[in-house]
Amino acid sequence: MAPRPRAAVVAVAALLVLLVLVFYPGRFPENRGVLLVCIALYAALNVVLQIVSYTKEKNAILFAYPPEGLFNSTGLVLSSKLPRLSDLYTLTIASADPQYKSSTDRVHFTKSVTKWFTKDGVLVEGLFWKDVEKLIDDYNRSK
Repeated sequence: MAPRPRAAVVAVAALLVLLVLVFYPGRFPENRGVLLVCIALYAALNVVLQIVSYTKEKNAILFAYPPEGLFNSTGLVLSSKLPRLSDLYTLTIASADPQYKSSTDRVHFTKSVTKWFTKDGVLVEGLFWKDVEKLIDDYNRSK
């Protein structure tokens, strides 16, 4: 099972706990036990969600399914990293399952974010997209 569905299941469970908390019949003094249980469950599920996110997803910002009709691919993971107090941004495209037989090598670029902004601090989106498109082309060539 991919990391995203695990996180989605935990998130849905947390939302269900919140729905019980909000719509449980009764007033506050009488439903104190249910309230405390729901708060504890919600906190525990959020901790689990953070652990799944930290251990499985790492810096991933997008999980994509393989293109339709392509059976030898596991999909893609797009990850992003901008270290604290640094202007060097890294964008990486990798296979969702690197141990899969036909997965390709990961490709990435690291570039200073100052290359994509004007002197007034406005993002020049076209410059950023050129770098992203080049990264996608590099990934497709590495297949």
